[in-house]
Amino acid sequence: MHTEALVTFTRQLSGLMQAGLTLERCLTALMEDVSPRQSALIAALRAEVNAGHSLAQAMALQGHEFPQVYQAVIAAGEQSGQFGPILQRLANDLEADHQLRQKVLSAILYPAIVSVVALLIVLFLLGSVVPQIAQVFTHNQQTLPTLTRFMLALSGLVQATGWPVLAGLLMAALGIRWALREPPLQRRWDSAWLRMPLIGHWLRNYHAARLASTLASLTGAGVPILKALSAAANTVPNLALRADLERAAELVREGAPLAVALTHQGQWPRLLAMFIRLGEQSGQLPQMLSQVSAQLREQVQRRSLQWATVLEPVLILVMGGVVMVI
Repeated sequence: MHTEALVTFTRQLSGLMQAGLTLERCLTALMEDVSPRQSALIAALRAEVNAGHSLAQAMALQGHEFPQVYQAVIAAGEQSGQFGPILQRLANDLEADHQLRQKVLSAILYPAIVSVVALLIVLFLLGSVVPQIAQVFTHNQQTLPTLTRFMLALSGLVQATGWPVLAGLLMAALGIRWALREPPLQRRWDSAWLRMPLIGHWLRNYHAARLASTLASLTGAGVPILKALSAAANTVPNLALRADLERAAELVREGAPLAVALTHQGQWPRLLAMFIRLGEQSGQLPQMLSQVSAQLREQVQRRSLQWATVLEPVLILVMGGVVMVI
């Protein structure tokens, strides 16, 4: 189930549960006005619930339709007796996480499209337009300016090696993607991204915001901190940061506070550790995690918007300048 459908399903289930309906009646109601695939999935959940399974167990039997963290929160909510409010909070967290990904994607997508279009235009001009104009210079048999000779040489290079270079780049991209399936290489690749100026700081904040949101949902539902850390670590795509979480979990298992364990790793933002320490000292860890997640999310969105605002005119000016030179 994709994120938007999962958010809607969770929010509607929360409202129906808080209205006093039984789980079986809630699932029956949710089968209406949805896609056939989603209706079949909810019907499978209802069948498992009627067979005596809990909702979390029924979700676990559906393969990868429901994330592990989602299942853990559902299980904790069923055990705590506060299923409706926990579902509402889970829906809010899922929606906030989805909005963060969408805003980041929107900020990155436009510069990426402009860059690809600019590259295609330049290749078209060098491969098709410039050779036709070059025939005029050839017939005149005059000494050409340096810039013109350079452009003609570049056009000849594109015509001679354009397709082989594109094929080589495609093969290299596929080779890198295949090589990154190996966890050690993937971990070094992820670690290299974290060490990059500006981008590394942005990536840490992005993953920290999602981690804090996940931990807030789990601990707020009553999941023990070690189990919450283990479930949250599986949702972190960056293997370098995931390894840090696993080492932090070992320190927590040995008795160290979570804030201290994360600080020792040195990869996560200090703001995250500070709010976790305040939450542990005050006994309000879920609330502090929600607050730091909101702050980090805002920082990531603001930085993404700043970069997109700067890159858009720069890319347009660069593309216009290159076309003008050609």
